[in-house]
Amino acid sequence: MSNSYNKWFHPYKPAKAYQKKVAYFSMEFGIDQGLKIYSGGLGFLAGSHMRSAFELKQNMIGIGMLWKFGYYDQGRNSDQTLRTNFLEKNYSFLEDSGLEVEVTINENHAVKVRAMVLKPEIFGTVPLYLLTTDVEGNDFLSRTITDHLYDNNSFTRISQNIVLGIGGAKIVQALGGADIYHLNEGHALPALYYLRNIGITKDKFRFTTHTPEKAGNTEREGNLLNKSGFFGLILPEEQLHKEVVGYGVLNYTVSALRLSKRSNAVSKLHAKVAQGMWKDFDGISDIIPITNSQNQAFWQDKPLKAAWEKHNKKGFIAHKKLLKSQLFEQVLDQTGKIFNPDVITIVWARRFAQYKRADLILRDLERFERLASSTKYPIQLIWAGKPYPKDAYAVDLFNHLVRYSKDKKNIAILTGYEIALSKKLKTGSDIWLNTPRITREASGTSGMTAAMNGSLNLSINDGWIPEFAVNGKNGFILPEANPESSEWDQDNFDSNNLYDVLENKVLTMYYEQEEKWMEMVFKGIEGVIPKFSSKRMAKEYYTKLYK
Repeated sequence: MSNSYNKWFHPYKPAKAYQKKVAYFSMEFGIDQGLKIYSGGLGFLAGSHMRSAFELKQNMIGIGMLWKFGYYDQGRNSDQTLRTNFLEKNYSFLEDSGLEVEVTINENHAVKVRAMVLKPEIFGTVPLYLLTTDVEGNDFLSRTITDHLYDNNSFTRISQNIVLGIGGAKIVQALGGADIYHLNEGHALPALYYLRNIGITKDKFRFTTHTPEKAGNTEREGNLLNKSGFFGLILPEEQLHKEVVGYGVLNYTVSALRLSKRSNAVSKLHAKVAQGMWKDFDGISDIIPITNSQNQAFWQDKPLKAAWEKHNKKGFIAHKKLLKSQLFEQVLDQTGKIFNPDVITIVWARRFAQYKRADLILRDLERFERLASSTKYPIQLIWAGKPYPKDAYAVDLFNHLVRYSKDKKNIAILTGYEIALSKKLKTGSDIWLNTPRITREASGTSGMTAAMNGSLNLSINDGWIPEFAVNGKNGFILPEANPESSEWDQDNFDSNNLYDVLENKVLTMYYEQEEKWMEMVFKGIEGVIPKFSSKRMAKEYYTKLYK
């Protein structure tokens, strides 16, 4: 039993600038490789935020979920194609906070929600309260609500929203309440309804929207949510009608924007896109930009940092080769291929969403294979990422890349894309390839941590990139396709430019102009630190969003 943490508590006196008590709700947190309660970018962002809030002594806590099986463990079938494994997770370092609340889900008025606490000294974060329904006294179905992050069953997902939102809000009330309730994405939306029901006003509510993608802006039938207990009480028909948007559907993002005093998007470009997306809905809050960032101390390799600070190019190159060799041990172990640290290594690693176009580099196969088989300018290419298990397109694409790369000595696709492998790929790559359809990437934080480790961004000019990149100075930026043109035309335009930039700029510079390459690498690190380190972001949340 952790007595200190059954009330609002920090092991430090909050800094003067950060006195406001903030409860930060997120479906996933990427805190450490060993705490598997994340799937990807949203979690990595939330994890960096919690670390920087601790470093700055902010008066913040995190509210998340203790996923019994995590997201999934990425393995392989006998033919090396994707296999999704669900293994029970146990964490000896989490402690029972002593707090347990009850929520109503589908007329079950007593679903128990227990809060386990991740104390700051474990991983250097603000206190994190992780909710579980796998509690004695719950029926079997209730105990399974917190089994799987992003469960495919819509009834389970609604139940998870209620547990995170209403269960989380009740835990915060038990801790003594907060000055600000901040929703990182719409998953915890029931929190705002519950808090409104008990008389807490919208000037305490804040919301971060993370994506223009339809799948990331959940819509569900209003009557179904009402019966499920989503609103914390059963809304009368007239009130429900005010909450829904067209055809009786509730859009989580629209509701969060309406219920919050102030909201933010996650890059300057995304703020414009989001403002355009939601402008026709009445009563929504202002959407300001606070660009996502990552925690430097956690993500940046220390010897690389030391070499960069001393402007020691030789030392940097030598250590980069060592890090490449360490990454290539993974390549050998998983694929039986021996990669060469002297060869330029291109990595595409992120969530396997369709709009991110993992296979764009293969679009003109003849041209790509000429590139890949060059002896004058040899390349090595690695893909990694987790498709959503029920996304047939993404799983098929992953398996297509597995089959394509099998007999290619210099091309590999890796499984196990979690924090540890992500770090290895960022420290061991020379080029970080980013190929989303333009206007579809809200931020794209993986390129920030790659740049911190001397991997140059080769990217579409989307998300955070326009705020960072100076083409040819700190990265390689592709000309912008017309987002109004057909996907076919965009893909042709972008792939042709990608080949041109690789052939005429990237490879010639890497192999023939080492001095210029290293200048770009150092400029890339300078461009990303401190502007895209999460201390800046955590400060801006207090000064811009919570004010």
